[in-house]
Amino acid sequence: MARLRVEKLQEVIKQEISKILLKDIKDPRIKFVSVTGVELTDDLSFAKVYVSFYGAENEKEEVWLSLNKALGFIRSEIAKRIRLRVAPSLVFVKDTSLEYSAHIQTLLNKIKQDEGQNE
Repeated sequence: MARLRVEKLQEVIKQEISKILLKDIKDPRIKFVSVTGVELTDDLSFAKVYVSFYGAENEKEEVWLSLNKALGFIRSEIAKRIRLRVAPSLVFVKDTSLEYSAHIQTLLNKIKQDEGQNE
């Protein structure tokens, strides 16, 4: 039963952080950010928030720094929106799965082209 609650809270936190990033953060540097997942500990005290970025590499670094500066604001907003005894400590983690899947797709396409040329 406890794990089910954690999983529900993970989804709620993911949705709320997405809303905060979309509507409430006033920093113009934070753009093209997507929350891809949240991992919450069983005691609800710590949450890893997986985010992916879109854009050029130098923009990604600016967005990363801005997100980490806004961490306290995001945590306080989560505490207001979700009624928990203690708001979890948040940490952002870069999610590179989209870049990795694009890389794998290009490798598969290259292999397919090479097989087509060898026939």
